Amino acid sequence: MCGSDEDDSETERLRDQRIADYYMSVKQKKALPAEKSIVVLEVKPWDSDTDLDAMEAMIRCIEMDGLVWSKVAKRIPLGYGIERLDIYAVVENDKVSVEELVETIKVFEDYVQSVDEGAFVKL
Repeated sequence: MCGSDEDDSETERLRDQRIADYYMSVKQKKALPAEKSIVVLEVKPWDSDTDLDAMEAMIRCIEMDGLVWSKVAKRIPLGYGIERLDIYAVVENDKVSVEELVETIKVFEDYVQSVDEGAFVKL
């Protein structure tokens, strides 16, 4: 008989709002660093006559928010004089889709036969 049901529900609503505001302020103060991953892309040319230096330069021209190309690129012999290009990149998981990156590389169809994800390591 001390208070009505309306007062209890209003008090409960204010308490819930204050708790939610507190958690939001704590969450904003503790902004976590973006999750990143190292990706190794295996890019295969059409034949042994394909200029791998030009292909690498074209791939490195791709820019996306959250994508950083490593300076490391390796040529791996496949056979019959053909080499594939292994190129390394660091990506922010929330900003860069590796599938989208692979499709963007495949646009260079004069140079690129196929692109595979060789390794994906979360940091």
